[in-house]
Order: sequence, then structure tokens, then C-alpha cells
Amino acid sequence: MSVSQHPVALRLERQVGGATKLLATVMMLPLIDGIFPALILAGALTYPFGILETGLLIFGGSATVAVVLAEMDGSPRERMRAIALLGVLLLPAAAIEAALAPTVQTLIDMAVFERFAGLVILTVAAKTASARVGEYLPRPAVIIGLGLVASLQPAGAEVTFVADSGLVLRGVAAAGVGVGFAMLVAALGPVLQESVDLDLFRFGSAVALGMLALSVLGLMPTEAPVALGVLCVTAVFSFDPGVASDVDASTADDDAGDADGTADGDATEDETEAADDAHPSPFPIEEESRAPWL
Repeated sequence: MSVSQHPVALRLERQVGGATKLLATVMMLPLIDGIFPALILAGALTYPFGILETGLLIFGGSATVAVVLAEMDGSPRERMRAIALLGVLLLPAAAIEAALAPTVQTLIDMAVFERFAGLVILTVAAKTASARVGEYLPRPAVIIGLGLVASLQPAGAEVTFVADSGLVLRGVAAAGVGVGFAMLVAALGPVLQESVDLDLFRFGSAVALGMLALSVLGLMPTEAPVALGVLCVTAVFSFDPGVASDVDASTADDDAGDADGTADGDATEDETEAADDAHPSPFPIEEESRAPWL
């Protein structure tokens, strides 16, 4: 990607191409890979905070933010219109999977399947945090498929359709949170593009996904919005409105230096070299700085 180098979005970009297609693939991926129904079966939508966490981390997430800010062209209104059209497809698909989830639940051992559901969230978190680690991990669909096989109870099983309107509404609400989050990012795009560290937000989102996985595994209280809290803290630390003003100020200083002439510029370079010799940096300077988790 042009700015964030998001590992998941990079892989998808090579396959689909085009910003709108890429965003559609990123937001529909939880439905295709089975991550969303796995969370439903694991009880992630039981509490209101779980709906927010699922919508923001699974359908929204750092990949969605990276695509909207770094790849999509056009005005904020045009971006919001494209995301709204995507929501027309995403919400019914989420409703269908939420409606079928209770039927699948009657055929499997939930105690076993919840372990695989937590494992798949940890896998997504690792893929989000590091492209190199993600190369050695299996696809989420493979893990969920193994979980279904391991937890299947064929003896005496009867396929009966179980309708749960409340679960369907919660599933649609989670998908709606993701679409609304993407539209909010698109609306604030001109500000966020100059003020948000996308790589820092990506790493924090990976940590939040890890917290969500611990909740699914039962290692943390399900009703405690720990993952949501981590995501909020990440958003605060990755937002730096002073970056744009610092860039503008440095540009203005460079222009002023050019206007003064080359003599002052040579003197400034000599002073800078003298200062560097007097106080050498203890760290080696690289041509391209890279975040430590990449």
C-alpha cells in the first residue's frame, strides 16, 4: 500500500486491485473466512460491548482504516457513498450468517469450537501485526474448518433450523458498526490522513484483537470491554494533529532558507556538521526508518 504497508491489505491488493474492490474484500473477509460466524458461535455478541468490539475490530479494523485513508481516491462524500453501497451487501450477508449460526451450534461441541475460535482471532492478530509472521500461519478458514471437524458431533445429530431474531439483529448491528466506522473515517479523511500514524494504529489493533481472543477463550471476563479499551487507547496515541503543522513549518523554513541565498545555507550546514561532531548520535542513522514490529 502507498502509506501504511498493511500486511493483510497488501496481500489482498495484489489479488483484487482497485481501492473499492479492495475495501469490499477487506470488509467481507470475516464473512468469507468464517471469522464472523465463529465469533457468533463463541458468544462474542452476547454483550453490547461485544457488538462494538466485533464491529470495530473485525469489520472495521486497521485494514479498513488503511484502505480508506491510503488507497481510496475522491472527496469524502464520494468515499462515503462507496462505503454505503458496500454496506447494502454486507448487512444482509451478516444477517444470513447470524441466522444460520444457531443451526450449526446444534451440531458441534461448543467447548471445543470456542478454543478454535479464540485461536483464529489470535492468528488474525499476528497476521495484522507482522507480515513475516503471517507467512508461516495458516489461513483463518483452515483453522475454522479444523475446528468444525474436531467439534462435530455426528452421533444422533439432527439438522434443524433454529431461528433467533435477537442474534440476527445483533449480527446486523455488529456489521453496521463496521460500516459506520468506515464512513466516519472517510468523512474525516482529510484530517486523519495528515494526523494518524497508520502503522501504530495497526499494531495497537493487533493487540486489541489479542485481547478479544482471550475473552473468547474464557481467560478474561467476556463482559469486560478490554479489547475496546485497548482500541480507544490506540486511537488516542496514533492521533497526532501536530504532525501536519510541523511539516508545514519545516517547509516554510526551507523556503525561507532558499530565499536568503546559498551563503547562509553553507554557513548553516557548517554549523550543523560542527554540532554533530561535538554531539555524535549514539544510534546509527538508517535511510528508511522502520517500525520495530515489522
